[in-house]
Amino acid sequence: MDNVLLEMRNIEKEFPGVKALDNVNLKVKKNTIHAIVGENGAGKSTLMNILSGVYPIGSYSGQVIFEDELCEFKNIKDSEKKGIVIIHQELALVPTLSIMENMFLGNERVENGVIDWGKTRVDALKYMKMVGLFEEPDTLVNQIGVGKQQLVEIAKALAKDVKLLILDEPTASLNDEDSDKMLDLILRLKENQGMTCIIISHKLNEIEKVADEITIIRDGKTIETLNKEKDKITEDRIIKGMVGREITDRFPPRNNKIGDIYFEVKNWTVYSPHIPDKVVIDNISFYVRKGEVIGIAGLMGAGRTELAMSIFGKSYGSKISGKIFKDGKELTINNISDAIDYGIGYVTEDRKEQGLMLMNDIRKNITLASLDKISNNGILNEHKEINVSKEYLEKINIKAPSVFYETGNLSGGNQQKVMLARWIYSDPDVLILDEPTRGIDVGAKYEIYTFINKLAELGKAIIIISSELPEVLGLSDRIYVMNEGRFVGEFTRDEASQENIMKCIIQSTKEV
Repeated sequence: MDNVLLEMRNIEKEFPGVKALDNVNLKVKKNTIHAIVGENGAGKSTLMNILSGVYPIGSYSGQVIFEDELCEFKNIKDSEKKGIVIIHQELALVPTLSIMENMFLGNERVENGVIDWGKTRVDALKYMKMVGLFEEPDTLVNQIGVGKQQLVEIAKALAKDVKLLILDEPTASLNDEDSDKMLDLILRLKENQGMTCIIISHKLNEIEKVADEITIIRDGKTIETLNKEKDKITEDRIIKGMVGREITDRFPPRNNKIGDIYFEVKNWTVYSPHIPDKVVIDNISFYVRKGEVIGIAGLMGAGRTELAMSIFGKSYGSKISGKIFKDGKELTINNISDAIDYGIGYVTEDRKEQGLMLMNDIRKNITLASLDKISNNGILNEHKEINVSKEYLEKINIKAPSVFYETGNLSGGNQQKVMLARWIYSDPDVLILDEPTRGIDVGAKYEIYTFINKLAELGKAIIIISSELPEVLGLSDRIYVMNEGRFVGEFTRDEASQENIMKCIIQSTKEV
């Protein structure tokens, strides 16, 4: 017991209509990396929100024991005083403040009631060096990439004398290269700083790489804890514990018949909305056939999302030029309404900021893009809206007590399903899916892949953007490779491999 840093005993937590945690138990040993895995909605984030004081004492039952002391946290400040720091999937940084200002926000270096900027800078450099972030401390956060922003969050935690660092989906927004760097950093902090870490992730290969122990949660209950030294840990075993069944194939088979060219983009060029002379999308041309799924692969910053948003009603960019054709006819698209009217749908990668109305219920979010379908003479038919929402709640297996449940209270994976339901109901001819399974467990991924296949079988033209190369390879009939705003390669399903795609990117970078 001396080696146990944290114990959570008999934790139970209820939300209206939902028992999120049911007698959950967890033990985390000192100087270890402990992974918590489970399907979306299993209760992982809820458990960590209890531990970090987001859900205060009195809102749950059970005990939290840290360093042999019973803890009754009323807020995040209480848990941080004990050395427990959580980094959420959605980073809590202020974009218009500098790195060092963000690092010490709420933890300022003060002398006689005044911020000591000299000490702030020295301390910032110290912690930045520990995490491998070699930027000027006064660089604005909005001028560095997502991977480096993650490092700022970890440096911020180190500055709070963290004893237990909780990382919720730390690599969900990162490409493979940045993900590897992040995992190596976590391992270094364990070895060099003696840090204890809890990591929540749906990327099971990453869990296998770093975790000393793995606790599996299913439907709000603890299933088992696996130990790297004692148990034979495989992805298949973890998946079976998570979903309660074996998943033999990660990608469902597809029997779609690919037809003629249906959607085509020619000579598409887009400039940055912020830097007038910067070309973000450089003369790109591509096509999608009926019933075809094409993938767009590329590193973070290649311009994939910017391409998708600019096509979808010019929702990104300036000085946009080029032509869009659907079924051989040129389209004039000036805004998002035009794109929707022409049968183009876009599932954004940023479900919280750009995709969903989190304060609204599931019903409103599902029908948002298709209000004409549930209206008569401009008057909303609420009865029809409720029935449609109930149908999709069941069809896409959204885990919620009812369609009146607030969308912001759903797990990330179920929020993603709500957004997908919206666009499936709108019945687009062309569907652009930008990171459709980010932060989603393997069981939910399989369900989403199945729906993508069904849409392809109906003759829809589908474009998938994903930072997970296995996902692009597993879903796509053809793959375009993108780098620095240009398409630099194209592969058929048979030609494509992770090695060929990465080789294509590296070679094109050298040529620029």
